[in-house]
Order: sequence, then C-alpha cells, then structure tokens
Amino acid sequence: MKVNPYVFRQYDIRGVVEEDFPPEFVSGLGKAFGTFVKRSGVREIALSGDVRLSTPQLKKLFKEGVLETGIDIIDIGTLPTPANYYSMWKLNAGAAVQITGSHNPANMNGFKMSLNKGAVYGDQIQQLKSFMERDDFESGEGTEVKYKILDEYIEMIKNKITFDRQMTLAMDCGNAAACLAAPTIFNELDADLTELFCDVDGNFPNHHPDPTVTENLAKLISTVKGGDFDAGLAYDGDADRIGLIDEKGGIVFADQIMALMLPEIVNEGDEILFDVKCSQALEEEIIRLGGKPVIWKTGHSLIKQRMKELSCKFGGEMSGHLFFADDYFGYDDAIYVSARVIQMLSRQDKKLSELVAALPQYHSTPEMRLNCSDDEEKFRINMEATTYFDEHYDCLDIDGVRIRF
Repeated sequence: MKVNPYVFRQYDIRGVVEEDFPPEFVSGLGKAFGTFVKRSGVREIALSGDVRLSTPQLKKLFKEGVLETGIDIIDIGTLPTPANYYSMWKLNAGAAVQITGSHNPANMNGFKMSLNKGAVYGDQIQQLKSFMERDDFESGEGTEVKYKILDEYIEMIKNKITFDRQMTLAMDCGNAAACLAAPTIFNELDADLTELFCDVDGNFPNHHPDPTVTENLAKLISTVKGGDFDAGLAYDGDADRIGLIDEKGGIVFADQIMALMLPEIVNEGDEILFDVKCSQALEEEIIRLGGKPVIWKTGHSLIKQRMKELSCKFGGEMSGHLFFADDYFGYDDAIYVSARVIQMLSRQDKKLSELVAALPQYHSTPEMRLNCSDDEEKFRINMEATTYFDEHYDCLDIDGVRIRF
C-alpha cells in the first residue's frame, strides 16, 4: 500500500482528512495497528473518537481494519481523549485508540494510540507505516462490544475533587470534546459556572480549539474581566491541554500552573519533570520546596514515558499538557487538571493573580515559529546557535538548545 509519510508524526498520525485519509488508508491503518497489538500479545482495543464531523466515518473504517486482524474492539463512544486513556485502567484494555484532531483545525483529524497504558510514538508509529507499505497484516475475525464509559469517567473525577468554597468560574470548551464532561463535573461540584461555547459543534464556529493561542481566549478573557470570577478555564479540541485565566483576565501559563501546584505535591527529594520550554522560575520553585527539577524533551508522549521511568508524581510542558501521578493516572487530562487547580485555589485566601505574582518572575517571549525548508536546515540552525551561545552561557541541548542568560 502506498502511504503519505508526512502523516506519520512523532506522537500520532495526523492529516487533512480529504487529502490524507482515503478509505483504504484508514482501514489499512486499522489493520496495521491490529497487527501491532496482536504481535505485542494484546487481544482487544478500546476505541473512541472526538466530536469532529469526520470522526464517525474514520472510526468505522479503522474499526473494520482492526477486526480483520482478529483483534476485538470495545467501542467506548464519543469522548474527550483522557476518557479514552482512562479505559485502559477501568476496563483493563491492553490498547486504546482515540480518533481526534486535537487542537488542529476542523478539516484535520488523527489517531492517538496507546499500548499497555503507554503512548505509541516514534519508532512504533514508523513500524505501523512499514506494515502498511509491505501489506504485512495479521488476519482473523475480531468481535465488537459497546461500553459507555463517559459517566464513569465523570464520576471518577468528581470523587477525587472537593472545593472548600463555592468557586465562580467561566469555562470555554470551544464547542469541542470537553463539552461532554467538564461542565457536568464542575456543576456537580457546585461551582457557579458561566459556560462559553459548551455545546458540541464539530465545525468549531466560535474559535479554534487551542488555548495556547491568545486570540482563542478573547471571549473568555473579556467575560472574566467583565464579572466577578475566581478564574477562567479553557480546553483544547480533545481536552488534554489546559488554558487558565486569572480573575483579572491575565493568562496563567503552564509552567506557572505547575509552580502553583507544587506545594500540594512535592516532598523532600521528589523529582518533578518539565520540558525545555518551561522557565527558570519553575526550576527555582521546585528546588525551594525541596524537590529535584528534571528537564526533559518536549512532547507529551516523551514526558509521560520519562515520568514512568523516574516514578515522578508530577510533570508537564509549556503546551498545556500536565500530568498528575500522585492521586491520578499520570496521563494528560485537562479536565482533571482544571478541577485540581480550582480545588487548590478554593483552599487559598489569596486571589489567583496574587498567587502568580508571588512566583519568581522572568521575562519571556511568546513562542515564535520559523519555517525551515527541511530538517537539515533546522538542525544546522540549532547547531550554530549552540556553538555560538555555548561560549558565553550555560546551554542544554537535549532537545534543540535551551540557553540560560
């Protein structure tokens, strides 16, 4: 089978639906993943998808391919991605697949895959590509059952969270998958909740579902500024990345969220993991509280895997993927993270902006992306920057180059 190599990314398989995912590709991908898990000793896959308009058809085609390899399917419905991850604990599913375009535009979609409670990424994704190119597939007749896990996921989070006082919140779900769970959870936790774009619409008519882009937070910020709120919450397209707004309408960045949560988590000697994009302020707070900062490569799959290897209780990256493993499962769940943050805030006698202002302050620029003609140019720029700055400053080159000025 001829495939477009571009869609096989580091952490998922992603592309423009009409251009990159013809029916034979999607069913072939199902066969490839079914083959992959079968040869790994797994016999069933929990399968779900987000609210995009293209998801049902992709799910149908992918499912057909999996079943042809003799692997069984547990169809767990339309869900936020974290609820898909939860199925591996709740149902003891050996593998899981979420069909989602995450924070990308409505015309895109993709496949996030897990095996044995860990992400499928890197060389494993390239292995799927190889199976498809060689038509190297297992065969058999799988079976399908349906299971409604969403209510159990909602109940699980509610049982882990208690607000010490009623919290007044604005919530922007971006018409995406968070709509299915986040408003219910916060309303049942007795929050005074103002809902923005919390009705499902796979066209995402109000704004792009990516809270890391400031313009997508405009309505949430104006709402918070115009009322008496404790905080504003936002989620990306599949609810694994969080956006947080303080009571004045200021954006609270992911490394600041991590720093605010540290006092509830860190014990002497605990290793706390964060990616190279996070600021020096987070590192200083970890040390101040007796923890050990561990800087790692950017990428939610890489962070999750490294946390497992080091038995870390907490980790995160600047993109808004945060991972609690102290009283949670160690995967990125923005709905749980937001509830955990608001629980922390409910215990404080200070406002969110005051807590942020008390953190060490460093100047930083927004993320800027420069187009490179190819990987060779990208790595050449990286090498030249490292060589130049390493003569005068402390540089870390585990992922690009991080320079301490």
